[in-house]
Amino acid sequence: MKALCLALALLPVALMAAPDEPRVERLDGALDELLDAGTRVEVLTDGFDWSEGPVWKGTELLFSDVPQNTIFSWREGERDARVFQRPSGGREPTAQGSNGLALDAQGRLILCQHGDRRVAMLVGEQWTGIAERFEGKRFNSPNDLCISSKGTIFFTDPPYGLKGAAPEMPEHGVYAVQPGGEVLRLISDLKWPNGIALSPDESLLYIAVSDRDHPRVMVYDLKGSAGKSAGVEIPQALNGREFFNAQSLKSNTRKGGCDGLKVDSLGNVWTTGPGGVLVLSSKGKHLGSILTGQATANCAWGGADRRTLYITADGLLMRVKTKVSGR
Repeated sequence: MKALCLALALLPVALMAAPDEPRVERLDGALDELLDAGTRVEVLTDGFDWSEGPVWKGTELLFSDVPQNTIFSWREGERDARVFQRPSGGREPTAQGSNGLALDAQGRLILCQHGDRRVAMLVGEQWTGIAERFEGKRFNSPNDLCISSKGTIFFTDPPYGLKGAAPEMPEHGVYAVQPGGEVLRLISDLKWPNGIALSPDESLLYIAVSDRDHPRVMVYDLKGSAGKSAGVEIPQALNGREFFNAQSLKSNTRKGGCDGLKVDSLGNVWTTGPGGVLVLSSKGKHLGSILTGQATANCAWGGADRRTLYITADGLLMRVKTKVSGR
């Protein structure tokens, strides 16, 4: 009887399927031009609450842990990441931290700060606000950003980082900050805009939409003029259209939605989505996925040759070697 009870007690464990190892899923032969057959997905370090917003700076990868209000640094050959900046996104100890990170042309760190509800720059040891309000109202919680070759900062402003604070903005906007400091709102009719990236020629603006009921990537033509400051023309974001719909990929075993995204030098879009990182052609065809086994937040290229894709996936930092560099 004891043996029978023991067997029954162990039965559910025995029937549980082991989680899949991280791997590359190939859906189209065109993926062979971007990722070698047999490409490994490596776990570099772990132990984070929610890793986000990676960017390569010199010889290190910087990335955010939003709940820990910390930017971490990881270097090749090191098992553990070290604290680079704490607090990173809010001056209150319990505030939400930074999210998306980027470098400007001078190599200065530009970041989206959830807690302080702004886009800021690291100057020496101090954070300096770049964009804090629009039409007198505080932003929700700037989430992710990209920077054009002319220095324009594009960023998204969903309310994820508010955590109970009252919003002042009724819109989940997409904004552009001109080099002269003027802030323009380019898009106001999206709910949950998240990751943001430019095409190699900067004629297209891609936005990942993290709507749980409609995860997708949108694309806009950048043309015309939304304003001019410090001699730089800011184009309008026009003709918004769906580039890729990820709803059909969602399942109990493929966690996450469309969050962060990057564009490679050939114009392919690498967006987080259900299961990991989805690799999309410049025409929006799903070529394959880097399956992480985790809800996956963001990605960025780095390394000496800029051909390593670093991935922030829940509590993990991961990477894959690619055959293409980032934009």
